[in-house]
Amino acid sequence: MASSDLYIGLMSGTSVDGIDVALTAFEGERPHLVASHYQPYAAGLRDEILALCNASNSGLDQLGHLDVELGRQFANAVMTLLAQTSVTHEQIRAIGSHGQTVRHRPTGSHPFTLQIGDPNLIAEMTGITTVADFRRRDIAVGGEGAPLVPAFHQTVFVAHRPRVVLNIGGIANITWLPTTSSRPVIGFDTGPGNALMDGWIHRHQGQGHDQGGQWAATGAVVPPLLDTLLADAYFSRPPPKSTGREQFNLSWLDGILTSHPGHRPEDVQATLCEFTAASIASAVRCHCPGTEEVLVCGGGVHNATLMTRLASQLAPGVVASTATAGVDPDWVEAMAFAWLARCALQGLPGNLPAVTGARKKVVLGGIYQKS
Repeated sequence: MASSDLYIGLMSGTSVDGIDVALTAFEGERPHLVASHYQPYAAGLRDEILALCNASNSGLDQLGHLDVELGRQFANAVMTLLAQTSVTHEQIRAIGSHGQTVRHRPTGSHPFTLQIGDPNLIAEMTGITTVADFRRRDIAVGGEGAPLVPAFHQTVFVAHRPRVVLNIGGIANITWLPTTSSRPVIGFDTGPGNALMDGWIHRHQGQGHDQGGQWAATGAVVPPLLDTLLADAYFSRPPPKSTGREQFNLSWLDGILTSHPGHRPEDVQATLCEFTAASIASAVRCHCPGTEEVLVCGGGVHNATLMTRLASQLAPGVVASTATAGVDPDWVEAMAFAWLARCALQGLPGNLPAVTGARKKVVLGGIYQKS
């Protein structure tokens, strides 16, 4: 396989659970997952990242420390993956590193987004050219900087019937792929994915996530609480739009629970699961007309309770894993950033203005050359 065909994508999402590494080969425009590696964060490091994500924390020393530490973690994850394969670093054309988002403020007088994980260190430690800082160029031309994966979804998942690609990470986002080129691709963050459910079970049971949605399945949905959650102004905003932990977090939830006291923790968890499903289903119905199939990727695909609720709310449409389309649901986002790195090196735009609200298409990412 020619060395120019191989790229590596790195992804650490809003769930802040670890690093996804996807070794991706391109045959023409079609990507193929060659190998993958997941490297979880140690509990202490995850706590540091989450503390930095807290809007009340503005410690620049801690920011700089984590930028370097995450750069090392990303580089080590790449080298671990390569050690598990017969591929050498000389064969990799580039790494596309999303970085770790610690703040996303795409609106206001000075919109910005910030991802850390020093790409200089990644390039130096791995000996591989690294492309990073993808989101800020889109914001520079008036976009939200997110979501960026719809352009990749358009390349990989286009079909002959109306299809939505749904990524359920900490935040959920959708891409609507129309069957005619006369209609633009639509994509936006629908609201919470796993983040609230993860935070709630961690508070009450010390677990990082609700395995398979089993705890949520023991509870009962609380309709008045669900209605209040769905009444948040974010859901009535038209796309383009994006969100993150800055808005949907446990402090936000606690504020709502003060007016809905006394519920069992498992009932709140069941309601949060229904909240994710209902907000996604509402977004699909309102903005993705005629959708016949929803392909799901990201960690939420493993939450059987959530998938069941999605299937019920989106019936008679089909809800299935992206695996049915030949792409492992756990690696779609990391592969997308391998693809975006490839676009950058080829001088091709990586954003979709109809999705992010940018004024124009632009090449995304800074290129950090190998030594």
